[in-house]
Amino acid sequence: MPDDMARPLIRERAGGSRHLEASMLEPSTLVIGILGTGDFSRSLARRLVASGYQVVVGSRTPARSVALFPEEAEVTYAATLTLTFTLAPALAGKTLVDVSNGLQIKQEGPSNAQQLADLFPESYVVKGFNTISAWTLQAGPRDGSRQVFLCSDDQNAKSLVMQLCRRMGFIPVDMGLLSSSLEIENLPLYLFPSWRTPIICALALFVFFYLYNSVRDVLHPYMTSNKNNLYKLPIEIVNVTFPCVALVMLALVYLPGLIAAFLQLWWGTKYNRFPNWLDHWLIQRKQFGLCSFLCAVLHAIYSLCLPMRKSARFQLINKAFEQVQLGRPDSWVEEEVWRMELYLSVGIMALGLLSLLAVTSLPSVANTVNWREFTFVQSTLGYCALSMATLHTLIFGWNRAFLSAQYHFYMPPTFLLVLILPLAVLLGRLALFLPCVGHRLRQIRRGWEKSRHIRFILPDDDCRNGLENVSNV
Repeated sequence: MPDDMARPLIRERAGGSRHLEASMLEPSTLVIGILGTGDFSRSLARRLVASGYQVVVGSRTPARSVALFPEEAEVTYAATLTLTFTLAPALAGKTLVDVSNGLQIKQEGPSNAQQLADLFPESYVVKGFNTISAWTLQAGPRDGSRQVFLCSDDQNAKSLVMQLCRRMGFIPVDMGLLSSSLEIENLPLYLFPSWRTPIICALALFVFFYLYNSVRDVLHPYMTSNKNNLYKLPIEIVNVTFPCVALVMLALVYLPGLIAAFLQLWWGTKYNRFPNWLDHWLIQRKQFGLCSFLCAVLHAIYSLCLPMRKSARFQLINKAFEQVQLGRPDSWVEEEVWRMELYLSVGIMALGLLSLLAVTSLPSVANTVNWREFTFVQSTLGYCALSMATLHTLIFGWNRAFLSAQYHFYMPPTFLLVLILPLAVLLGRLALFLPCVGHRLRQIRRGWEKSRHIRFILPDDDCRNGLENVSNV
């Protein structure tokens, strides 16, 4: 048996105390043991050493692993197969932090932390540090997430680990008892859980509008006049589709808030719980807005690239040649010029406001403003962005909705379909501005409830006398 086996991984304290209290011990007096020599172990050891803690690392091959750790960290031998039998007595009364993750999402327990607690019943198990990466530990809390989710059945052990998190520069989040460890272990395994619905919605809208525009602008000319417009599919059809998705997604950001407001008006209280689908929708508004912003930016980039295409150059040459043949020295159309000037100007303002909303939604920016400022940007300026984007689309359509030639295969122009939801949201918002509606909604959100107020309905002839009697009572 190698001599390293005789060296204890966890060294005893003077006085024999095995339960470390966070409020009584300085970091320099704590000895933290780490089992394993992987990337996470090395990053954790470096961060702990930099925070002033003494670190002992257990490894099956200490001679090979010692060069991978800081000089201040001590690397010793630890046999994994006999971990329970050799360390259970030494770890009795001590705090064990489980940083492991599962290989797949578990719907039922026990979790890894609960299994560890069963193996070491006399130790205090804390679940934590599994939601941050080795890179975050190595680079420090300035990059990546600063939150560390913790749970434990022992409050003292959890307080000790919370103090350790703060000294390392992270923000501990108390998730309660160890029964919450299954939820914490599942967190790193989710793939964009809050983005799934917005992304699916954006993709579905893109496919729908892309196919709709393709039928109108590619299939219809081929069927009616045998004109090949397939060259429009990679750039032009995509460019027309992105603003459709952007505007509808932006309207979907503010639609759930309107639904919630009208539900509160209908119920006459703010204390009723919204349906689950509306709760999830309200939580995912940020993701809907960022998807809208992405589509708007792509639309702007595609629009800037339109003149670079060979097809656009050929069309410009053909129009110039046709103008010369027809003998028209001036092709200036005042109405078209004004329409395009207004269209571009309003579109730029809409993109600017949407960019402001996207930047403000970033946590690093949102943390620098108070709630009133954040609400002003996301609500007031957000509706301004929706109004500008809607006006941008209306100017694009101009009078095309009234031209029968625009209804290819009896299908209405795309912009008419796009405008349905944004106009409905804006009209709903205007309805909330009505004095009677807005006043009642403010009352409800301040705690007023319809069920607590009694209404008296009296005949017209006795109205005055009845009111006097009620007031006397």
